[in-house]
Amino acid sequence: MGTDQVDSRAEAGQGSLGAMRMIARIWRGWASAASADDYQRHYESEVAGQLQAVTGFRGARLLRRQDGDDVLFTSITYFTSMDAVRAFAGANPEQAVVADTAHRALTRWDERVAHHEVTVELEPTLSETRQKS
Repeated sequence: MGTDQVDSRAEAGQGSLGAMRMIARIWRGWASAASADDYQRHYESEVAGQLQAVTGFRGARLLRRQDGDDVLFTSITYFTSMDAVRAFAGANPEQAVVADTAHRALTRWDERVAHHEVTVELEPTLSETRQKS
C-alpha cells in the first residue's frame, strides 16, 4: 500500500471497533556481530530521543536476530498519522532515516521504509497476564 493510501485512511481516523488508527513504519538494517551492540545502543538512546519528541509517536520495537554472519535489526515504530511520520522522517517519509552513528555501526540497510495501517492490535487478557506472573 502506498503512502497516499495509508495517509488518507489514517488521517480520517478510520479504524475497526472505534479504535484509533495507527501507522506502523517498518525498516531493516544489518550490522556485523562486532558492531551490533553499538547500533542497539544508538537506537536506545539517539533514535529513542528523536522519536519521543514527535507528537503522535505511539511506541517502537527493535527486533534483533542472527542472519548468517550478520545481525538483522527490524525497527517497527508506531505513529497516529502520516503527518506524525513526516515529523520524524521529513517530507519524503518512505526514505529511511539513517544517522551518521548508524552508518558507522551498520553494514547495510533498506533505503526505503514500508508503512502499514495497524488494523488489529491484540493484548493478553487479564487471566493470561496473571498466569505469567
